[in-house]
Amino acid sequence: MINRTIIRIKVLQIVYSCYQKNCKDFALAENELLFGIQKAYDLYHYLLLLIVLLTDTEQKRLDIQKNKHLPTEAERNPNMRLADNRLAEQLNRNVQLQKFAREKGTLWNNEDTRFTRSLLNKILQSDIYKAYLESEDMFESDRDFWMEIFKNLILADDELSEVLEDQSVYWNDDLDIIGAFAIKTIRQFTAKTPADQALYPMFRDAEDKDFAIRLLHRSLMEEEENSRRIKNQINNWDIERLATIDLYIIQIALAELRNFPLIPISVTLNEYIDLARYYSTPKSPVFINGILDAIVKELKNEKLLFKE
Repeated sequence: MINRTIIRIKVLQIVYSCYQKNCKDFALAENELLFGIQKAYDLYHYLLLLIVLLTDTEQKRLDIQKNKHLPTEAERNPNMRLADNRLAEQLNRNVQLQKFAREKGTLWNNEDTRFTRSLLNKILQSDIYKAYLESEDMFESDRDFWMEIFKNLILADDELSEVLEDQSVYWNDDLDIIGAFAIKTIRQFTAKTPADQALYPMFRDAEDKDFAIRLLHRSLMEEEENSRRIKNQINNWDIERLATIDLYIIQIALAELRNFPLIPISVTLNEYIDLARYYSTPKSPVFINGILDAIVKELKNEKLLFKE
């Protein structure tokens, strides 16, 4: 599940932190990288567990209404579609997800937290919920409801961003990508999905974990040489005046270009230009693309880069 885009983001975060602290301890940097990747994988589970928590909160809300003094007819006989959502029930029974919940909790352990009640209220007031109540009462409607809620409400919720930022400084950077994997997971569920259905693994394979560690090591080890190459390509610019994050993005991109012969040049360039769009200034993608393109030509002329 932790794809190479997430790995590149995590390496950038750790490299940035190391350079700011003048860190020379590669073992410590590697541990921080793997910890950051594990935290991103934790977020994947927490987002799926949020579905279970919200439906449980809805059930408790309905119970309170039923049991209050002189409930209305609507309160005595509420619509149970969300409380009885079949996708939420499947997630509640999922062996892997419940094992995670037992070991690490749900992140929002207090069922009466302001955040979960506020988010539930936004869901109940949404047009997505209104359309859900009018849809056919079947598993596919239950599943598709949560996919729409994630895409259009949960992942865009400012309160969720604040909660995640309080828990981990990196989670807001992870939210869009990890949220996309949560949606892909939801899409894979059917009415017959068993409780032992496997969720996405942390790494697709051992090669991806090796990619993460090697990219971090080479980025740190080659910092001096790559910085020199960048300076040589920057005409009439004071390197100290450039956006610091741009320099780190270029350095990591150069480490990838030189040390991973099976990754095409265009793939590496596109990935790091996309990182610049997210992390840096509006002008950074063009600047980074120009510098990387010039250094690629330089490396080829020096017979240090042979791939296309």
